Amino acid sequence: MNASGGSALGPPPGERRPPDPPLRDARSQELYARALELLPGGVNSPVRAMGSIGREPIFVSRGEGAEVFDVDGNHYVDWMLSWGPLIAGHAHPAVVEAVAAAAGKGTSFGAPTEAEVEVAAAICERVPGAEMVRMVNSGTEAAMSAIRLARAATGRDRLLKFAGAYHGHVDGLLAEAGSGLATAGIPASPGVPAAQVAATTIVGWNDRQAVERALSESDFAAILAEPYPANMGLVLPAEGFLAFLRDQADRSGALLVFDEVISGFRVARGGAQEREGVTPDLTIMGKVIGGGVPAAAYAGSRELMNRVAPAGDVYQAGTLSGNPLATAAGLATLELLDEAAYDRLTAVAEALASGLRDVAAAAGVPVHVACTTGLLTVFFHDGPVASYADAKACDTDAHAGFCRALLKRGVYLPPSQFETWFPSLAHTDAHVERTLAAAAEAFAEVAR
Repeated sequence: MNASGGSALGPPPGERRPPDPPLRDARSQELYARALELLPGGVNSPVRAMGSIGREPIFVSRGEGAEVFDVDGNHYVDWMLSWGPLIAGHAHPAVVEAVAAAAGKGTSFGAPTEAEVEVAAAICERVPGAEMVRMVNSGTEAAMSAIRLARAATGRDRLLKFAGAYHGHVDGLLAEAGSGLATAGIPASPGVPAAQVAATTIVGWNDRQAVERALSESDFAAILAEPYPANMGLVLPAEGFLAFLRDQADRSGALLVFDEVISGFRVARGGAQEREGVTPDLTIMGKVIGGGVPAAAYAGSRELMNRVAPAGDVYQAGTLSGNPLATAAGLATLELLDEAAYDRLTAVAEALASGLRDVAAAAGVPVHVACTTGLLTVFFHDGPVASYADAKACDTDAHAGFCRALLKRGVYLPPSQFETWFPSLAHTDAHVERTLAAAAEAFAEVAR
């Protein structure tokens, strides 16, 4: 992206773009057939399969800025950006340079490095609830570790989570989870011990009475929440709901744990907790802090985090935790996220959301477009979406048709009603305009 916000990846804002040629898919089909013989379902993560929208997956060859190119030579405006980590876009020069420099010195040491300390300092400076940090390699690992710490700190086992919230594939949390489980229609997973699920109580998002009732019936180690849920689509908290959770945690003796794997460093410099003014006891982080390289973390007060080994008795370890490539990419990415960056993320998301509402209305297609800084979801629903039940009531067949129609027109979006779009610093006005032009045709196709 240049200083004026333009990009070499498309025409300047307002300039007409020639029609794209029909998409080619011969090489993708060949690779998919081979992948089906070697990988379960042909993919390494379920939602990538695109089965929920009735088509085969796209095999990507490279990314540049806000666009991706597949193995058949097609290119797309990319609103997924690796499901959120690439807030600066694909192959951002500062991130690539940092990773290359780090790799030249060694890819893993299994020993402390200066960069690990710098990442921890950057997190603690930004995130209100973070005084100490433990780095790990994935959001699932961070969630699992934070839960273990909460149980140790409270001496309790039971967890309270929200229907439609996804906190990784931790055994006890694969019940009414969103994301890929919602997409595939899997209520839970075989292989999960009944005792694990039995220790999890599930209530509706934004349902105060359900939270109060659950807390009155059992003692909980933690109330676990995505402060800005983004795995049932983006379903924002009702006004005051996060403060209510903070109060209920304090009253009940449970820890409040915010899963900011998606919202962290994306919706604000210090995540949703900074934006909403509600500080949790523990924070789970991922995606943006790795800048596109596997990295995650959990953080909290000095008192709580000093329970983690080797400072304390709660064991957790990882050979590649805080590895040099992840810390380099993470630091380079965080340095790009100043006030102007968040202004840009807000402007892109709002322009896209407003435009999608307009072109849907023009086509006579009822939608609810949820939007905040750096996040957006198009729900095929004629009213507000405030819970997982509302999200499940949406017209997922219409959404699937919309996805297929946009892919045909060179716009790459999450192939699931239960995921979010990820506006980035690399998206220009031209990318928004190209997407809206394609969306107008896609909504018209869905309406027929």
